[in-house]
Amino acid sequence: MLMRTDPFRELDRLAQQLMGPGTWSRPSAMPMDAYREGDEYVVAFDLPGVTADAIDIDVERNMLTVKAERRPVAKADDVQMELSERPLGVFSRQIVLADTLDTEHIKADYDAGVLTLRIPIAERAKPRKISIGVGSGHKEISG
Repeated sequence: MLMRTDPFRELDRLAQQLMGPGTWSRPSAMPMDAYREGDEYVVAFDLPGVTADAIDIDVERNMLTVKAERRPVAKADDVQMELSERPLGVFSRQIVLADTLDTEHIKADYDAGVLTLRIPIAERAKPRKISIGVGSGHKEISG
């Protein structure tokens, strides 16, 4: 058996025991990345071991809420747990979205334990050229 030394393992284990698993009223945080890719904002959440039907995504005005629940795997009666480090319970993240994002057309994909949301940038927020008329006072906005 391979033994690995991690000086913070016991501290992490103790903190997890004291705080307990996340519940719907007090969920744990989930790691995420957010970046812009062309005309979309992409937000990726790590949710390993969570089934797609245990993920809930809501948008209300400009507040995006993602909740997920990792449930324990059913074990036979004669199984004795030796080590349990994978967190169980409810995970949640809330993000305030800018008004420049089109929340009506969010796309969600879930693959290999990663939930990826693609949020398009609203047309009104994209750069546009404004031409100036000479002498006639005519101004035109083109998109």
